[in-house]
Amino acid sequence: MEQLHALLTASYGRHYLAQRLVKDERGHESPAGELIQVSTPAKQHIGAVGDRLLIEMTSLNQARIIRIEPRENLLYRSDAFKSKLIASNVDQILVVLATQPAFSPDLLGRAVVAAEANQIGLHILLNKCDLKDNLEHARKIIAPYARMGYPVSEVSAKFDAESIQALQAAIQGKVSVFVGQSGMGKSSLLNAWVPNAAALTQEYSVRLDTGKHTTTACRYFELPEAWGRGANGKLGALIDSPGFQEFGLAHMSVSELEHAFREFKDLLGQCHFHNCAHQTEPDCAVRAAVDRGEIAPERLALFRQLRSDSKTADTQIQGISQAKERWSSLTIKPSKR
Repeated sequence: MEQLHALLTASYGRHYLAQRLVKDERGHESPAGELIQVSTPAKQHIGAVGDRLLIEMTSLNQARIIRIEPRENLLYRSDAFKSKLIASNVDQILVVLATQPAFSPDLLGRAVVAAEANQIGLHILLNKCDLKDNLEHARKIIAPYARMGYPVSEVSAKFDAESIQALQAAIQGKVSVFVGQSGMGKSSLLNAWVPNAAALTQEYSVRLDTGKHTTTACRYFELPEAWGRGANGKLGALIDSPGFQEFGLAHMSVSELEHAFREFKDLLGQCHFHNCAHQTEPDCAVRAAVDRGEIAPERLALFRQLRSDSKTADTQIQGISQAKERWSSLTIKPSKR
């Protein structure tokens, strides 16, 4: 059976599509050719859009995954019991927000933490800025992130083409993944940057057999050749992820969380207690920075919530493990008579 290198370009549940990776004249690899339906051992959910694969063809348009090549990064969300892969090998997260409907500040904060933890760039896109009623309120929520140095762009995907074109330089040559709730306008942005996205989405839908559930699939779209290459000659791409309301980060330890808050880094080790939870402990350097207006109170509140989530997940996992051990010790195989 033929083996070849491929890129995982679409996922829906445990269903995956890939395309053969081919090198262009500059030596950069890009997905090309027919969509190949790929299977995983025991139908495990182990792949993420953006994965580089070694696959073995089993029929004309079907293959099995031999291995997933080492990832540069992996973006996923989790709770104590399960995890949901979003994308891998990405250069930046595009957090898509909107003036209407109202977006979740909590999801924004968690996306920023995930980006820092994975050392992935992040760009905040405030869409639907033609709707002025909630614009100032949205700007106020985003302001702490702008002060920390995260780029923020105000756009209107449907009514301000220039605002979309101005962002081409920020995404060309990079693999970017959309993150955001449903209704924020991710599809409008995708269609503005990738003119044939609707046709590709339909092709993905047919091959993945998603039916009407196209918004729950994750898909990879290359940027147009006309402007999508970066200075290094690499063609950029957009990964369209499903909209979601919760961004669980239960897999992150307390230490990882502290280092994922950009504004905390210079203060780590300055608290009176080395294991300070930044709650009510005396001489807390982080709380002092909040009192001085150097750290937004909402960011400290988010850290406390994430720390609690992490501790709760650890307790739940430990409880499940102990219950399994107790059950195993109580289970006595019946003797044969």
